[in-house]
Amino acid sequence: MTRFFSMMAAMLAVFLAVAPAMAASEKLDPENTIYLDLKDGRVVIKLRPDLAPKHVEQIKKLTREGFYDGIVFHRVIDGFMAQTGDPTGTGMGGSKLPDIPAEFSNAHFGRGTVGMARSQDPNSANSQFFIMFADGGFLDGQYTVWGEVVSGMEYVDEIKKGEPPANPDKIVKMQVAADAK
Repeated sequence: MTRFFSMMAAMLAVFLAVAPAMAASEKLDPENTIYLDLKDGRVVIKLRPDLAPKHVEQIKKLTREGFYDGIVFHRVIDGFMAQTGDPTGTGMGGSKLPDIPAEFSNAHFGRGTVGMARSQDPNSANSQFFIMFADGGFLDGQYTVWGEVVSGMEYVDEIKKGEPPANPDKIVKMQVAADAK
């Protein structure tokens, strides 16, 4: 009987560990989910059109055009964030689309938050974005939150650090889940 209870306890532990991830993936809207493939694995990002509809629209448009495929992470600060989205790899470039007006919110910049990079001008966001490694509450209300990592954060943690990193990591492929093949 003790063996039976031990087995049941082990099965319950596995279920409790896996159930939240299964529930999260079942609730994701494919039209508002991004697959960000890195060298180490897939990062799943839940888009937040409720917070930043214009930013989400631009990210999806650029993603569908293949804009982000092959772009490097040009600024990666350990304990802070990994930034990408500049086709020049310098941190000074963007897409050919117009800049987006700020959509600041009360959303907190915690670990896994995806925000839009910009210059000193709050309305200068275009294609560059960053993923938070750790809490960054000092960014709250000053940058636009447009997504959150719901799985694969361990792969974001493996992105080579530096400003710029020597031999920087790249986005292998980025796609809207509804379009994924």
